[in-house]
Amino acid sequence: MDKSRELTAKIKLVNDKLHFSGSVDSNDPISIDYISPIGDDLGYTSLELLLLSLSSCVGSSILVILRKMHKSIAGLEINTTGLRNENHPTCFHTINLDLNLRSPNTSFEELNKVISLSEETYCPVWAMLKGNVEIKINSEIISS
Repeated sequence: MDKSRELTAKIKLVNDKLHFSGSVDSNDPISIDYISPIGDDLGYTSLELLLLSLSSCVGSSILVILRKMHKSIAGLEINTTGLRNENHPTCFHTINLDLNLRSPNTSFEELNKVISLSEETYCPVWAMLKGNVEIKINSEIISS
């Protein structure tokens, strides 16, 4: 099966609360849980995984495009914060991504163009959230 077209996730309950072990295809399992007292704090929460998914999707698409532009990349760090609704459903209403790129030859104009391409075309997680969650990106380039 082509992983780009179909992914199969599996979760299995581990305890008598909300601790699951989950994996996709043949990848190593991860722990998924909920906060105490409903859960046991033994793994990532579902919303934490969503933040990681968005961050890694944005980061991956940005890196692929910059590398195709022959930009030198010394590092990339994305710190992501999700702001939740106070009432149920307590989903995110805003997600802030603070992107720190280490590149000696990438301009802010180029980075902003690449971020726009990520949003508009290349990041499927962003596309799924768009229209439901406000996503803001602050970026910094360290040229050393």
